[in-house]
Amino acid sequence: MTQDASRHLFQRHRAVLPDWLALYYDDPIEITHGEGRHVWDADGNKYLDFFGGILTTMTAHALPEVTKAVTEQAGRIVHSSTLYLNRPMVDLAERIAKLSGIPDARVFFTTSGTEANDTALLLATTHRRSNQILAMRNSYHGRSFSTVGITGNKGWSPTSLSPLQTLYVHGGVRTRGPYADLDDAGFIAACVADLEDLLGHVRPPAALIAEPIQGVGGFTSPPDGLYAAFRKVLRERGVLWIADEVQTGWGRTGETFWGWQAHGADGPPDILTFAKGIGNGMSIGGVVARAEIMNCLDSNSISTFGGTQITMAAGLANLTYLLEHDLQGNARRVGGLLIERLRAAAAQVPAVREVRGRGLMIGVELVRPGTDSADPEAAAAVLEAARADGLLLGKGGGHSTSALRIAPPMTLTVAEAEEGAAILERALRSIR
Repeated sequence: MTQDASRHLFQRHRAVLPDWLALYYDDPIEITHGEGRHVWDADGNKYLDFFGGILTTMTAHALPEVTKAVTEQAGRIVHSSTLYLNRPMVDLAERIAKLSGIPDARVFFTTSGTEANDTALLLATTHRRSNQILAMRNSYHGRSFSTVGITGNKGWSPTSLSPLQTLYVHGGVRTRGPYADLDDAGFIAACVADLEDLLGHVRPPAALIAEPIQGVGGFTSPPDGLYAAFRKVLRERGVLWIADEVQTGWGRTGETFWGWQAHGADGPPDILTFAKGIGNGMSIGGVVARAEIMNCLDSNSISTFGGTQITMAAGLANLTYLLEHDLQGNARRVGGLLIERLRAAAAQVPAVREVRGRGLMIGVELVRPGTDSADPEAAAAVLEAARADGLLLGKGGGHSTSALRIAPPMTLTVAEAEEGAAILERALRSIR
């Protein structure tokens, strides 16, 4: 396909799809196929993929084990709905329940992280008989009506209308905001004091929902232990804790299998949501909760497409591969090398404010040199320069921030990490 053909496809896209459906790059690319950590566009260009379909291609593109499982399942039956027994769904639910760390866990499958968080909100508000939710500033939880209403990032929340009353809490961003100058212990103490003060003014909410590392917000996070400290305060009032693990789950952060485990001193969350990487590109989301919470609904419910046989086959094969090949360990080892390599490169680039993250979940925050002001134009320029040099990245950020997002498949090799870091260093230096 020629570049003219790609531009024609872009014109067709613009004519029939919504204006708010964002596309990367001045000349958007059509990705036609992939293998391992690489993808190719319709013009035959090869790219090292450092974003994995927004953290969704967790293990590798065209992973043979997943492809085989999907193909074999498609030859038997693709779908039957939750109205019938589904062996692959039960198999995967058993494994996720055990891995979750939640006692007496029940699992409900959805088609996306948005729908998983939507379900978690339904469970929490029904169980607690309250429509009040605590959420973190700079957060993102999906694009449904309820999840947009609790998203603390105005760039991704197009309406203030909501079925929920949302109160936003400090703490999701360590290096900005009113407590940024405190040490970690002081930061946690100040955020806890703010939470206690907030709760003194309102009736007890249903739940706090929080991403252990904020994804769309630019891979920001609090000091370890913040949510454990919050949990003590919340538990005294019966308020539930929902851990949004849509982006942080499955060992991507390297140090722990779930993001909540960095805050696990007071036990696991009451509700955990997951999606993205478990399907390696197939549409899987889900909720894990204690039985008393999951079973609190007193009306019938089903899922037409949540937990279909074909997606469950993919999830089982993908999870098995991840565990048997210790991809969490690989994320820790290769991610640690990558982040140090990027920090060394960024030290020579005045536009880089911070390189942060864990494992293979790394953010590079950009500012106008000599200031603390976000520079979204620079982020866009780096994305373009990296793409031209064969590297695909993501971007994000919240209030007054602009960040590059790096989250390659967790099978990334040391050589590929070095290659990607070198390309990104050149792209960063191009904006000096």
